[in-house]
Amino acid sequence: MIIHGTTLATNALIERRGAKTALITTEGFRDVLEMRTENRFDQYDLNLKLPFPLIPRQHRFPVRGRIDAQGCELQALDEERIETFVNVIRDIGFESVAIGFIHSYQNPSHELRAREILANSLPSLSISISSEVSPQMREYQRFSTVCANAYIRPRMEDYLARLEEQLKTNTADCPVYLIHSAGGLISIDTAKKFPVRLIESGPAGGAVFAADISARFGFDKVVSFDMGGTTAKICLIENSEPRTSRSFEVARSHRFHKGSGMPISIPVIEMLEIGAGGGSIAWIDGMERIQIGPESAGSEPGPACYRRGGELATITDADLVLGKIDPDNFAGGAIRLSKDAALSAISRDLGQVLSLQPLEAAIGICEVVDENMANAARVHAVENGKNISENVMIAFGGAAPLHAARLCEKLGIDRCLIPPGAGVGSAIGFLKTPFSYEAVASRFMRMSEFNVEVVNETLSNLIEMSENFVRAGTRGEIRHEVIGFMRYRGQGWEIPVPIPARALTIDDVELIENRFRDCYRRSFSRTIDELQDLEIEVVSWSVKTTEESNIPVRMELLSGQTKTFKGKLRAVLDPSKNKMMNSQIISRNAFSAGSRISGPAVIVEKETSTVVTSSFDAVAQRDGSILLVAKSE
Repeated sequence: MIIHGTTLATNALIERRGAKTALITTEGFRDVLEMRTENRFDQYDLNLKLPFPLIPRQHRFPVRGRIDAQGCELQALDEERIETFVNVIRDIGFESVAIGFIHSYQNPSHELRAREILANSLPSLSISISSEVSPQMREYQRFSTVCANAYIRPRMEDYLARLEEQLKTNTADCPVYLIHSAGGLISIDTAKKFPVRLIESGPAGGAVFAADISARFGFDKVVSFDMGGTTAKICLIENSEPRTSRSFEVARSHRFHKGSGMPISIPVIEMLEIGAGGGSIAWIDGMERIQIGPESAGSEPGPACYRRGGELATITDADLVLGKIDPDNFAGGAIRLSKDAALSAISRDLGQVLSLQPLEAAIGICEVVDENMANAARVHAVENGKNISENVMIAFGGAAPLHAARLCEKLGIDRCLIPPGAGVGSAIGFLKTPFSYEAVASRFMRMSEFNVEVVNETLSNLIEMSENFVRAGTRGEIRHEVIGFMRYRGQGWEIPVPIPARALTIDDVELIENRFRDCYRRSFSRTIDELQDLEIEVVSWSVKTTEESNIPVRMELLSGQTKTFKGKLRAVLDPSKNKMMNSQIISRNAFSAGSRISGPAVIVEKETSTVVTSSFDAVAQRDGSILLVAKSE
């Protein structure tokens, strides 16, 4: 079996390199993609710029026909108008068409008929309909999602078809599966039909990797910290399950501003991503403050210290100057780094501007990026009603072990686990990923008017749909997880509430309401129906079908015994003391299970290095993991 993660879908959306796409929509809703939700992510910016829609106005075609919010037909679909679009599509040369009609999540008949008419005349045309891609309320998010799917679908279909052909040509005639944004595997045929589900496929593997480690050690609350070459990803994990969401944003015009990007309404592992990786470029803004990213030097030409043509100062250059990296043993000695080049870049780009010595400027770079990541983690936790200091950190990615201890100091986290293979954690996560698929449908319902028959029919259809996708990859045991997205009447957003995975009865109404109150209280510390008589309502339902996987063998944490290692010392910055300190340099292979060392130290391996600050001890675990433990514990 081959498991594949790709950034092709993400890059196509960010770089606007998709297919020539048209949108057919309900008359009167042509401009939804530009009107958005009319919210301003920065209300005081008079020159606010939003990302331009994927499909320009002249390529959006309205048609008469109307379904109401209950799914009843108010006006018949103008099929003759659809027929006229056939010639337009052929003449302009559209490769793909998105169809999004108002309230099609309740009744998809108009979308299905429009697709049928187009497909009969243009059999080679790629057609995506919103009632299949994202059958959820809120027309802007739904239209945005189906347009994104249509925009990247021809490119992804071509890429995946070529991938299959090349694998067969090279005698790799085995099944190929893709990891999707919600952290599961889907067949290549499903990926071709719904490529929008692949947008966050790579980072999802890292979250699965951290969740598996969480289960192995029995951690109830975990924050995963994945720092690579370009970005850092943070994800909350509870009871060995990554936190998930029904939507996220891609291609933000302002990287850290929620609401400045393109909303994609699909199930996804909820992660916070910031432009802070080893290759992220350090620069000085107009107020003479050190800033990091989001631009990156990438792998080519790379940081200045690589001596491959890169001239700009990066986080890797700062880490090298501060002693965290051995210039002669980077990547196991495969790449020889130049400390002089790093010093020169930092001095030119930052030191001379701020009248700082290169060492001071390097300290500033690392402190700024560490504080950026720590602040992002705090905000992410608060937005989800969590206290970040209660979590165990699991750090992976090539750059994360270099910064994890300092992040823990800033966040008040007293334990951090660095797993073996940390540099390729996302790829290992792919191998831990089960086959899964989540189907979502909006069926608005007040609990006082709970219709058991409608709910059971909806859940039955979702179970059948999700199970069919999972069965395309496995015949093993599967399980269903049912979620209702609920809110108090009058609120604008919902919270996920677990629903019994069985046929419901009218007696379950009280159970569901009590579960909603429990979930609401966990998120916001209180309920509000105690203050006023507010009704509870369900907006959407989801069913996640997952292949049953083997439970990891439980491992007990070792506290270890202090051991003395004879080896060389190197001056490494200790940020809590704000000075360079002689630190033990220890090979990870020599750091055997049960060994304990006191920071400051650096544990080196081919893929990365783990910096142990003076605030922590490091304990080697039986599986090769390194546990950082705060000395006050």
